[in-house]
Amino acid sequence: MNNVYFIGAGPGDPDLITVKGRNIIEKSDIIIYAGSLVNKEIIECRRKESTLYNSASMTLEEVIKVIEEGVKEDKLIARVHTGDPSIYGAIREQIDWLEDLGISSKVIPGVSSFVASAAALNKEFTLPDISQTVICTRLEGRTPVPESESLDKLASHKASMAIFLSVHMIDNVVSRLMKHYDKDTPVAVIQKATWDDQKIVQGKLSNISDKVKEANINKTAQILVGDFLGDKYSLSKLYDASFSHGYRKAKK
Repeated sequence: MNNVYFIGAGPGDPDLITVKGRNIIEKSDIIIYAGSLVNKEIIECRRKESTLYNSASMTLEEVIKVIEEGVKEDKLIARVHTGDPSIYGAIREQIDWLEDLGISSKVIPGVSSFVASAAALNKEFTLPDISQTVICTRLEGRTPVPESESLDKLASHKASMAIFLSVHMIDNVVSRLMKHYDKDTPVAVIQKATWDDQKIVQGKLSNISDKVKEANINKTAQILVGDFLGDKYSLSKLYDASFSHGYRKAKK
């Protein structure tokens, strides 16, 4: 067994962490969790004698030091991130540093907030004849975005879009999106998807800014944009009686 596991805790609901992730947390000697985002109920399954660290107040160097010292003592370590750690999780810099120290690690995926948000709406990103592409992105802030990936340019595809870490700049987001999307394009903003205090605001590009401000949503939210949120789409060929595939012949 590896000593270090990077675990996706899911979007918030304690039942949405994977069984594998929870099993590791239950066994771990040291747990380092992103306290500003991870629902603390998720780590309540830990052993009482385990040591808990909240990385919200720690630097990268401090996190690595805790892991390095724990590995030297042959302790099992759970590094718990929100959602899926491969999306805006800042895990690569940790993994690379650990590898330089000769410490291997394993990533356990989790449910990302963007798919949890779609689930909260009972919506599907990839509707036939509407969109077969999902773009996950963010507006630039203190962390820059490559110019080739600017929201303006990505919006030109008119694909289904999930925008992270940007709701506090909702006016800017809307302004950029409206360069390509129609003003009546449906938009949904989901704050803390799957948490007990989840909040959903739905509208169009033309009015979503006002609605978000009225709902006092300024952080911890997903912005979903695209016609997949509407009601017009074609039926899938997968279950079409006139369509043959490897497991079913078409009915005449």
